Amino acid sequence: MMTANQYYPDSVSHPGETLREKLEELNIGSKAFAVRTGKPEKTISLILSGESAITPDMAVLFESVLKIPAHFWMRRQNLYDESQARQKRKAVIQEAIPWAKDFPYAQMAKRGWVPATRKAEEKVIYLLEFFGLASHKAWESYYLKSKLKVEFRVSLAHTKTPHALSAWLRKGDLLAADMQAADYAAKKLKAILPQLKSLMAVQPDDFFTQIQQLCLSAGVKVVYTPCLPKAPINGVARWIENNTTPLIQLSDRYKRNDVFWFSFFHELGHILLHGKKEVFLENIDYEELDLEKEAQADAFAIEWTFSEEQEEEVVQNGFADVQTILSYAEKFNTHPAMIIGRLQKKQMIPYSAGQELIVKIDLGAAE
Repeated sequence: MMTANQYYPDSVSHPGETLREKLEELNIGSKAFAVRTGKPEKTISLILSGESAITPDMAVLFESVLKIPAHFWMRRQNLYDESQARQKRKAVIQEAIPWAKDFPYAQMAKRGWVPATRKAEEKVIYLLEFFGLASHKAWESYYLKSKLKVEFRVSLAHTKTPHALSAWLRKGDLLAADMQAADYAAKKLKAILPQLKSLMAVQPDDFFTQIQQLCLSAGVKVVYTPCLPKAPINGVARWIENNTTPLIQLSDRYKRNDVFWFSFFHELGHILLHGKKEVFLENIDYEELDLEKEAQADAFAIEWTFSEEQEEEVVQNGFADVQTILSYAEKFNTHPAMIIGRLQKKQMIPYSAGQELIVKIDLGAAE
């Protein structure tokens, strides 16, 4: 990992300067040195003026004539080349400072995603390391222009906050890279759906860990990433690792378990119903947004959390009190929050009603 505060000299002289000093010390002219080494005089002049590099072949020839080891000349040339490259790098970093200002850097640092710093140049360095990219232009190509469609097939160019969204998505990639999943099997994923629904109904303290383990057994990676400022996203479904592994990335936006579980089953719907070459960002407007497929994923989530038939039964028979809702939840093997949330969403009851059945979600420990 590159260290922002590591010291590098501001400038390193070209090895041609050392060569000139040595030739003057030995009273050898450039023309004579060219003849002795068998190199064109123009080549030697360009090296002496710092316009050309000393090659390994030249370094060996210089060793024979000057009795200075070839590795000395190569080391001097390498130090000079590295210095020149770092000067160019400084220019790239300076150019990227306005880009870095668009990220919620303080919140990213607070969560440990990047080192804390107030220095603009260091923010650029740490952000590029976080994304695994060499420049802010590479970030634009990857996240805005979709140049690497094998890995990222959706452009964030038309979203309101592409910087924060890209950081959120990148954290999901990093978390997923640390997980080992079985080979993906749609049949296995379908088979564990009832277990996942039962987890929703009971929602034990370690429910998220159990979600992860069950899904890993079917070849699906599930990660949690807290929302960043200006990135109000519920979740995303996409395929990673050369289209071999589906990834579901969730937030705990709204801190409500009904929203969390609906989002989770919604993303499962995308994995099972839709193609590997698509990225689905929830509650975000973007150019590739497919409303029909979003509706299909919604329908899948409704069926597995609290179906329309079950909703109709509740509405027809009434839901006068909390105990009634609890009874329905037990009958339908769902969480009572799913029933209350649906009734609230459809404005059948005010948002203040049934709040005691909504469980607060806080997955900070799962980050």
